[in-house]
Amino acid sequence: MLPSLPRLAASLALLTSTAYSLPRNVLSGPDEGITLSPQSSILSARDTACNNSPDLCSKSYSQVTHMGAHDAAFLRDASTDNSIAGNQYFNATLALDAGLRLLQAQVHNKNGVIELCHTTCDLLDAGPLEDWLAKIKGWMDANPNEVVTLLLVNGDNQDAASFGSVFTGAGIDKYGFVPTGTQGWPTLRSMISSNKRLVTFIASIEASQAHPYLLPEFAHVFETPYEVTSLAGFNCTLDRPQSAGSTGAALQQGLLPLMNHFSYQALSDAIMFPNVGDIDTTNSPSTTTAGALGKHAQTCQSQWGSKPVFVLVDFWDHGPAIEAADKLNGIEGKTVGRTTPAGAGGSNKKSTGSTNAGTVGMGRASLVAFFMAAVMLF
Repeated sequence: MLPSLPRLAASLALLTSTAYSLPRNVLSGPDEGITLSPQSSILSARDTACNNSPDLCSKSYSQVTHMGAHDAAFLRDASTDNSIAGNQYFNATLALDAGLRLLQAQVHNKNGVIELCHTTCDLLDAGPLEDWLAKIKGWMDANPNEVVTLLLVNGDNQDAASFGSVFTGAGIDKYGFVPTGTQGWPTLRSMISSNKRLVTFIASIEASQAHPYLLPEFAHVFETPYEVTSLAGFNCTLDRPQSAGSTGAALQQGLLPLMNHFSYQALSDAIMFPNVGDIDTTNSPSTTTAGALGKHAQTCQSQWGSKPVFVLVDFWDHGPAIEAADKLNGIEGKTVGRTTPAGAGGSNKKSTGSTNAGTVGMGRASLVAFFMAAVMLF
């Protein structure tokens, strides 16, 4: 249901003022402003560490908490005119550099191309999926001891063959992991040794013999609610797939738990955008603060009898969110080879911008167009 015209006008004014009160970024190069760890530490760790820690090598994929960037391709930075539709300050490869190992994004069909689009391509377009995957493939080429997970929201229900063509075009299909029946998930070390270290879940596809590494999401994963609008709203109940029945039943079926931990600010019944106002609390590793990432994860672990395998957050550099995953994985102080973007977690954000060349949205002109379209439909 669309909001009334006065509410739309009020929302437009608020959105415009909010968007232009955000810090403006001027960095343009893909590596500018990055603080690098000593190269010797990275090289010495490659033979002993898996996903940045030696302690994770012997653990199965399903025993590890994989911290993830929600809507990883959709940035709130100079490349998008600080779009308030953006969910991250730093791009996907910088997230991987910082230790995140799960990247989630949404795609739509734009003139026959699978495009990274946030809700619609008119709102925020981050370019072709193939270009984004090629960047991730390049990162994986340079980091051979890392297991990466992708989760794609299939906005227009495109089939596995369409995605397979894109993965092949990006060259990233060579890393695609294929589960083997009832044997369970292998250790990170074995996935790395076989070089089949990319796990890809896609919503709304059927399993494909031609592309067996493209896994139907809800045949393997269940999720907690994702439309949370307050710090008190985080919970551990099953939201999708409803066919699983309950979290207990889903766990018995072998589904891996995904904990959504990001909140929205609601301007109306129809308009929500990522809430950055409480982000330092939202992404805190604290296990005692209401609404904190650490407390939410601890609550779910207590209710489920196992920790979340996947966690998705907005603005991952705050918290920083990776600290909560390190606590869950028992590797605090035992990590190597991570790098952190300059300005991460600060009030003056400095992002390197998108790695894609798609059109951007939700600057002033896009805000006006978006709301005018809503008014015309009202």
